Amino acid sequence: MKNKFVDSRLRPDGHRGGQAHKFAGSHRSKGFTLIELLVVIAIIGILSSVVLASLRTARDKGADAAAKANLANARAQAELYYDENGNSYAGVCGETTGILGMINATEDAVGNVTCVDPDNSSVIGKWAASADLKRSGTWCVDYTGYAGLKKISKGSCQ
Repeated sequence: MKNKFVDSRLRPDGHRGGQAHKFAGSHRSKGFTLIELLVVIAIIGILSSVVLASLRTARDKGADAAAKANLANARAQAELYYDENGNSYAGVCGETTGILGMINATEDAVGNVTCVDPDNSSVIGKWAASADLKRSGTWCVDYTGYAGLKKISKGSCQ
């Protein structure tokens, strides 16, 4: 008859567990080795550099989109300015009632912005504004309603 009382400290191989039995020659401690930690840190560094590069790209695309939107709004505001000022674009780039606020906002987004109107150039009856985008060239809008990747020449985008 089998013994009803089984020692719960016995392992399946019949030996007692605990500190008395150790694996021969094994001094494995708990934790990570220095090389394992360095590999993990290197992987984290590589992944973070990839993430930062994509964030910069997204930030540049956002700045370009803001510049395009500001210049599109400037084009609409310039037409209102034209109607309110006796069918003239004179001063549209410099007046606070003109597009100056939108030009300043565009400069904040991308940096270099050029605005040409009859007051600050030899063009008569024309205006144009352009901004050097961070990723894709020079965005230009003008009195004809044009908006696209061109530069200002003779008071319009060409």
